[in-house]
Order: sequence, then structure tokens, then C-alpha cells
Amino acid sequence: MRSERAGGMPYEPFHERFPEVAEKETRTLTAINDPELPSDEYGFIEAYCNEPNCDCRRVFFNVFAVKRREIVAVIAYGWASRAYYARWLGMADPRMIDELKGPALNRASRQSKLAPILVERVKLILQDERYVERLKRHYAMFKATVDGAPQPATRQTGSAPPKIGRNAPCPCGSGKKYKNCCGGPG
Repeated sequence: MRSERAGGMPYEPFHERFPEVAEKETRTLTAINDPELPSDEYGFIEAYCNEPNCDCRRVFFNVFAVKRREIVAVIAYGWASRAYYARWLGMADPRMIDELKGPALNRASRQSKLAPILVERVKLILQDERYVERLKRHYAMFKATVDGAPQPATRQTGSAPPKIGRNAPCPCGSGKKYKNCCGGPG
């Protein structure tokens, strides 16, 4: 699952640059006796844009069904405001902004029949503000390795994420101090 293009942009799994963090912090959904989802464990494998100087503020969830041993949905989610995406796109096309903001199924990816159900579950999962903050932190860590910081060796044990000073500007681009944004509690 090395770099792939999703909607014309290169995306790379977070775990390829930060395997230890991903192992501890990847979200899963366990379905047992669910009327809509087959019993399985669904891992939300995060992928971020690895294009230098891109600030799309998005994540792609490659939803992996453990028992089926396959990706059953690819769901895009952007946490920035609608105004941000209109500026980033250079146009205010509401349909395009809806797709960027999501959560939405990625039209460029093959989806299983479970994908529409899973995108609804992702909407519920994203109500957890601490999880959304974790995604922002992962994005900042990932982009710091893309935009000039040395990249950690993949699959190397003991590698630490890049250190960001608590009073430094947040790498997510919010203009806030890191400690008051992505580096805050939670």
C-alpha cells in the first residue's frame, strides 16, 4: 500500500513513516451482532498527502477489514473550514468543497458494498474531538517530514516523531502556538 494517488494527489500511509505511533494510535471499529456490518474488526489506516508544500489538511482512511483481509472503503476527511477549502481550491464550488471536507467516499478508489455504511460510521467516530485532534497531530507530524525535515527511516524501531517546540507556530498552519493547537491536551 505504498504511495497511491487519490483524486489526483499522492497519499502515503502514516504507518510507513511512523510505525510505532500508528501501532498505538490507529482507530479500529469492532462490529459484533451489527445489523448492517458483518462481524469483523475494521482498521482505519490513515494516509496523508506526501506532496511537498501542499497544505490540503486531509486524511484518507483506508478501511481494512481484518477477517476479509482487504480494504473495503476509502474515505476522505478534511477538518479545515469550508472557506479554507474554497481559498485552497481557488474556487467556491460547493460540491468540490463537500468532497474535500467530507467525510466522503473517495470516488477515485474502488469501494465495497460496505463503503456507504462505513462512511456513516466514520461520521460518528469523527464526533470524538480528541480523535480529530489526533488526526491533525498526525498530519502535522507527517507533513513535517515531507516539507523539508529529514524523513525517518521506514519500519525502523525506536524512531521518534519530529519534536515541535510547545511555543513554536503550529505546523498545521492555524497561526496558533503548537501548545494551544495540535500539541494541546488530548
